Amino acid sequence: MKTDTSLLVRPSTSGDIGAITKIYAESVLNGLGTFEIEPPDDVEMMARRNSILQQGLPYLVAERNGEIAGFAYANLYRPRAAYINTVEDSVYIAADMRGTGVGRALLKEVINLSRQAGKQQMVAVIGDSGNRGSINLHKALGFRLVGIMESVGYKHERWVDTVIMQKNLNSDD
Repeated sequence: MKTDTSLLVRPSTSGDIGAITKIYAESVLNGLGTFEIEPPDDVEMMARRNSILQQGLPYLVAERNGEIAGFAYANLYRPRAAYINTVEDSVYIAADMRGTGVGRALLKEVINLSRQAGKQQMVAVIGDSGNRGSINLHKALGFRLVGIMESVGYKHERWVDTVIMQKNLNSDD
C-alpha cells in the first residue's frame, strides 16, 4: 500500500491477529486509549476485525522490519442508519514504536480508504484528555476538537475524560 524506507502500511490478514492482540492488550492493561479493562483474546479480536471488513471498511497494520508496529481501522460511529456515512477511527501502536511516525502513516491511510469508501465524516474518540500523542496526531491530520466529556470513564484508579475530534472527509485539509 504505502511504504517509506522501513515502514509498510497494508491491509491486515488473519495471520496478524496474534500481534494485533498483543498490541491491544498492552494498551488495555497499561493505557487509557481504550476503556476496556480486560484484554480480549485472539478469537474476539478476529471477530471484531471480520465485522469491520464485512462493512467494507479498512483494517490496516503497519509493519517495520518484518514486525507489526501498530494497527488501525475505521468502524461505523454508531449502528443506526442515519450514521452510515460517519466512521470512528482507532489507532494502536506497539509501545516501543510510539512517536516514530507509525500512527501518522496508519491514520492517513485509514482516512484515505474511508474517503474512498464514500464516508463523509470521521470521529476520533480519544481516551484521556492528557493523551497529547493521539490528540496532536489527529490535529495534524485535520481533525478539530469538538468536545471533551469529563470523567466519563474510570480506569487505573482514576477518572478519565474522553476527547471528541472530528474530520470532514470531503475537505482538503
